[in-house]
Amino acid sequence: MDQDPAIAQLRAEVAQLREEARAARDWTEIANLQAMYGYYVDKGLWDKAADLFAREGTLEIAGRGVYVGRERVRAYLHALPPYERGALFNHMQLQPVIHVEGDTAKARWRTFIQIAWLGGVARWGEATYENSYVREDGAWRIASLHGFITFYCEYDKGLNEGGIPLLRKIDGLKPDLPPTVEYEAFPEVFVPPFHYGDQAAEAGA
Repeated sequence: MDQDPAIAQLRAEVAQLREEARAARDWTEIANLQAMYGYYVDKGLWDKAADLFAREGTLEIAGRGVYVGRERVRAYLHALPPYERGALFNHMQLQPVIHVEGDTAKARWRTFIQIAWLGGVARWGEATYENSYVREDGAWRIASLHGFITFYCEYDKGLNEGGIPLLRKIDGLKPDLPPTVEYEAFPEVFVPPFHYGDQAAEAGA
């Protein structure tokens, strides 16, 4: 009889450890998923990037409207300039804040952007992502990717010379829905909305 409380406590501890292990595994898988997206975009691997989205996943970047569904995301990506000799498309995925709840998750990221064409324009920029994720067919997928571009600047002029206005549309490809947030990038002041608050941050949720 004396062993019963100890066994119950061990069972509770095992259950808690299993939950913590699953949460850690989910965190890692989501971080890897987002990093994969960045690497694929770097090299213009549009199909591989699109395949990371859920079937009904959405994409919204720089106030250009919302593209709904994996195939519409694919069409958007293929409308971007091709990756070729003399092109640079680095999109480094940084500073993740990830919150998982069952089979869904939300995360905030910062991407540092280097974009250039040999003998042409050279720019750097930053985008803050507020994304959501879903476990679909047993694997994590991007449910919504929302990239708020906060600045684009000419590389040779620097940040103190101001920024480049956001490109509001993709020629020949209309969005399925209008932008969900109206904003302008640097030098205007805009803070992308957070999916979490102080309480979630303090609790480490």
